[in-house]
Amino acid sequence: MTAHRPTAVTARPVVVDRIDRALSVTGTVVEAVGAGDGWSAPTPCAGWDARTTLNHLVGGIRIYTAELTGTDAGGEHHDDWLGTDPVGAFLAAAEADRPAWHRAAATDAAPAEMTVRLGFGTVPGPLAALIHFMEVLAHGVDLAVAVGRTDLVDQRQCADLLARLRQVGLDGFRRPGMFGPQLPVPGSAPAHVRLSAFLGRSVQGLPGG
Repeated sequence: MTAHRPTAVTARPVVVDRIDRALSVTGTVVEAVGAGDGWSAPTPCAGWDARTTLNHLVGGIRIYTAELTGTDAGGEHHDDWLGTDPVGAFLAAAEADRPAWHRAAATDAAPAEMTVRLGFGTVPGPLAALIHFMEVLAHGVDLAVAVGRTDLVDQRQCADLLARLRQVGLDGFRRPGMFGPQLPVPGSAPAHVRLSAFLGRSVQGLPGG
């Protein structure tokens, strides 16, 4: 990947705060997976174990950070970003990600129509922030489910994200490699289960399902 000019983003501070919280919660989950050496555990992402899921997440975080700072991410999305230290790789990516979003949100001169380039296309800055929040939180849930540590999941954030995604809609993103059809679950199910089902992921049969 080549470096390019920084892309200014207008992202409401409240969304950036949610990204901060999601990074912290998911970091705790990642540390729990590492402590139990659960990297080979299957996740709700069909065909992905915990290591593959985390590698996808870390690659995405690095690419977002590069977009926001006008730097080179250092690789493609699904290169090996974890090496011999998956936990350290996530924590380092999160440490770079936080200030990048805060700087973007503080750019008062940035018009709302500024955009961020993602793997599937270019999207407005506020939508990019919401997608990033979703990726960090939802993949944290995937990892927690994989190793039976849903006690670490922030159920309030899951409920909040689900409500926002229902407003925005995912129809344009329900295609192979992204999200599957919404799955049926009881309305009384925990928020993380309802969020996973909305994203087309089944937690049935997994430790945290």
